[in-house]
Amino acid sequence: MTARSVAELVGLPAASPISDDFDAVEAEAQRRGWCWEESLVCESFRTADQHVLCSDSASPFGNPDARTFLVFGELYPVDPHDERMANGSWLYGLMDRWQEQPGWSGRRPSTAQDCEAVLAQAAQAVSEHLGAPPERTISSSETVAAGPALTHRIWRTRTHALILGPAADNGPYGYLTHLQLSCTPLTCGPDLPPTDDEDGLESWITAHIDW
Repeated sequence: MTARSVAELVGLPAASPISDDFDAVEAEAQRRGWCWEESLVCESFRTADQHVLCSDSASPFGNPDARTFLVFGELYPVDPHDERMANGSWLYGLMDRWQEQPGWSGRRPSTAQDCEAVLAQAAQAVSEHLGAPPERTISSSETVAAGPALTHRIWRTRTHALILGPAADNGPYGYLTHLQLSCTPLTCGPDLPPTDDEDGLESWITAHIDW
């Protein structure tokens, strides 16, 4: 992920408003070099930087109330509670399709350290664009996303929360986890809890990143 892709995501709420009309949204997507993406994650956009952008609004353009998620990585860890340890092996084919996409690559097996390296690189891009380090950093638990504990980093603008880290898929894909940067209105949750309230902070993160 680059500072340019971060800037595009952060700039969406303040962009010129585009109505929810399909033709209007498609025209703006094409103007940006985006295309529709229906086979990976969910019905979404593929940006010019080859990231997958999902939104809870038909038009994420100029909509300050939209919750928007920029997916730049996928993780499919082993589920220790899967008695057969099969872990939905049918999903490996989908993961292979991911790494065949332009701008994507895959590693199997991968470790939590590999994922942390990807997140750290993305964090540099966010900090570069915002001109500031994360306001908070916390290691997530399974209450936030399945799989190994990974780092969440939080930045805030005047109106939005930017949260970088793992997020649950919430679909029929077992332990599939997204590595994403979310841009969601601060109204999704109250002010940040105190630094020593880890449970409260995890709940705050979940309120912003949950699909």
